Amino acid sequence: MNTEKDFSPLTPNIVRALNDKLYEKRKVAALEIEKLVREFVAQNNSTQIRHVIQILASEFALSQHPHSRKGGLIGLAACSIALGKDSGLYLKELIEPVLTCFNDSDSRLRYYACEALYNIVKVARGAVLPHFNLLFDGLSKLAADPDPNVKSGSELLDRLLKDIVTESNKFDLVAFVPLLRERIYSNNQYARQFIISWIHVLESVPDINLLDYLPEILDGLFQILGDNSKEIRRTCEVVLGEFLKEIKKTPSDVKFAEMANILVIHCQVADETKLTNDLIQLTAMTWMREFIQLAGRAVLPYSSGILTAVLPCLSYDDRKKNTKEAASACNHSLMKLVTPEDDEEEEKSESTESPTKEDGQPKTEVDSNDMLNASQESVGFSNISFFTPASADRPQVTLDLDGIVQVLGRHLHDSSTGMMTRIAVLKWLYHLYIKTPRKMFRHTDSLFPMLLKTLSDESDEVILKDLEVLAEIASSPAGQSDQGGSCDSADNKLVLKVPEGAKPGQQPITGSKAADSSPSTPSMNSYFYKFMINLLKRFSLERKLLENRGAFIIRQLCLLLHAENIFHSMADILLKEEDLKFASTMVQTLNTILLTSAELFQLRNQLKDLHTQESCALFCCLYRSWCHNPVATVSLCFLTQNYKHAYDLIQKFGDLEVTVDFLMEVDKLVQLIESPIFTYLRLQLLDVENNPYLIKALYGLLMLLPQSQAFQLLSHRLRCVPNPELMRTVDESKYMDSKQQVASKRASHIQVDYNELLQHFDRVQSKHLEVRHQRSGRASDHPDRKLM
Repeated sequence: MNTEKDFSPLTPNIVRALNDKLYEKRKVAALEIEKLVREFVAQNNSTQIRHVIQILASEFALSQHPHSRKGGLIGLAACSIALGKDSGLYLKELIEPVLTCFNDSDSRLRYYACEALYNIVKVARGAVLPHFNLLFDGLSKLAADPDPNVKSGSELLDRLLKDIVTESNKFDLVAFVPLLRERIYSNNQYARQFIISWIHVLESVPDINLLDYLPEILDGLFQILGDNSKEIRRTCEVVLGEFLKEIKKTPSDVKFAEMANILVIHCQVADETKLTNDLIQLTAMTWMREFIQLAGRAVLPYSSGILTAVLPCLSYDDRKKNTKEAASACNHSLMKLVTPEDDEEEEKSESTESPTKEDGQPKTEVDSNDMLNASQESVGFSNISFFTPASADRPQVTLDLDGIVQVLGRHLHDSSTGMMTRIAVLKWLYHLYIKTPRKMFRHTDSLFPMLLKTLSDESDEVILKDLEVLAEIASSPAGQSDQGGSCDSADNKLVLKVPEGAKPGQQPITGSKAADSSPSTPSMNSYFYKFMINLLKRFSLERKLLENRGAFIIRQLCLLLHAENIFHSMADILLKEEDLKFASTMVQTLNTILLTSAELFQLRNQLKDLHTQESCALFCCLYRSWCHNPVATVSLCFLTQNYKHAYDLIQKFGDLEVTVDFLMEVDKLVQLIESPIFTYLRLQLLDVENNPYLIKALYGLLMLLPQSQAFQLLSHRLRCVPNPELMRTVDESKYMDSKQQVASKRASHIQVDYNELLQHFDRVQSKHLEVRHQRSGRASDHPDRKLM
């Protein structure tokens, strides 16, 4: 340094001492400077004070010589001590050169700078707050300093600054948050410790409302929560816990929407091998649960993003039990927010707008078509923009139904989705069809194929929920149209019935649900017949599904959609089935269900006596399809007490091709005759005179059977048939009355043209025989077959 230069009012001795390499001499110079400045303060000579500070800053603290810089730092600290309470007037000049030295490559010099700043801040106290950002920025750098002495000195300064902020009510939070938002993303462990400690302090100060700025730092807090240091994670947990407590106390002041997307992101684990990610996910899910409960319907516009985060967590195992439970609570709370009014919002908004668009088309019609196209295009389920409201223009809360359906469809379509997640998706779909049926039916065409595919799921519980959704689609008044299928000609057409009240196997309908889900129409909607066609088509393509789950699915549908509807529609569809082998197999399956399932008790009773025109029409409908399977047709006649017709059919069996499968079906029919379902038939064997064709039909079956266990069983039963003469009663009048009753009962069957039914049976069997001959011919032409 040029000693010839004029440094007045600093004396040459002071200048030499400040440049000395020995600390003791620099300290003596500092004492002289302190004495000099005190004199200027007493004289109120601010010009000279500023001149001294300027010399110490520019000529010493910012000098190229290391010893001069050290002298300048201790000199500036001495000035601050001398100024005392007046130091606040000169803080900018005192602080900035010291902070510059924080970046010095010499660790000793960085330590002296930290020491000098400590002394400046200690004297100025609250006056340093207008310069807080500068101090914080400098301290955040020293917090990550590799030198332990520098780090120790910065910690002392840090504690002093925290005390000042805590005591003051003039802290400028607005100016500080941008700096905090920038520094919070540091990956350095010490810098993170510094940041989180400051947030903890600021959050605890009553006069500082950091909650207003939480959306700006929440993502950074979750980043810090994943730090490898256990101490940092614990501190961050405490900070987040305090914020959550404050949110619960003042939910009206919380910016839920601005933070929700952050939670969605952190609810999804990118790397499941990192244990810290589990903590992040659990914390984010806990926050999400509280947000949904506190914000209520305000979160509905963002529900698709929430579901994207929540649904996968529902399939977690016990290792993530807490996260799974929090996700389940989120899912349940969000579902409760969807109400019937969400089905009305669009209608209300449209009614307030112009009824036509520029091209003259009615607006409602155009919107409907656009929405239908959108639903069809959404089958691919592209990436979803989380927490983007459906319409930013509308001030009212709007359910993001399109986004929700897209998320649900994507999870249902994905084969890797866990079982509990699939169940939750189906529960959501069912809930939406109950609460918002009109809007949901716009998405039915895109959802329908996936729901049908889900019937092949490995889980019975998933299939049950899937059937509930499909049943709701098929029976909802919102899906009503003029489309539909018939079973027979117009004379025999039956109206499909809707189950009254609550559907079996479901919760009773109460409150608002009763108004929304109780159909007032006497028939299924157009989707019912479409459902039945596609279900049978799926059974045809997936024979394993029919074999393993067919009976289970049909029985559940009989509970959900009325057994008569199911059997009536399936019989109608099978009547037109071109694959005759499948038709025969399907009829056999339906017949077994009809004769054995407890769920079909009412339908069996309806068919048993054929007292009404409706029951006769149903019998005719079933009969025409049952003709695909001769043994099933006979069993249907037994069920409906058409014993003469059963005998006539058995007479025709001599012209059929009797195969092993055919004999096995007769064997099963004999076993069924011995079951409780045909108790009435066995008792009718006591009345030999009035049931001669029943006995003949049973003998006909006996003659068809080879000498087997079934033969022995039926033979033994027929040997028990009594002599009609022995069964006559003494009172002939009563006997005649009973004969008249039987005759009257038979008269009610005049509505059924049995000759026409026999002719239909012959035509169907001729088709089957022709198909079998064609197959046999193709098999004999095959080169491999010829070798056998």
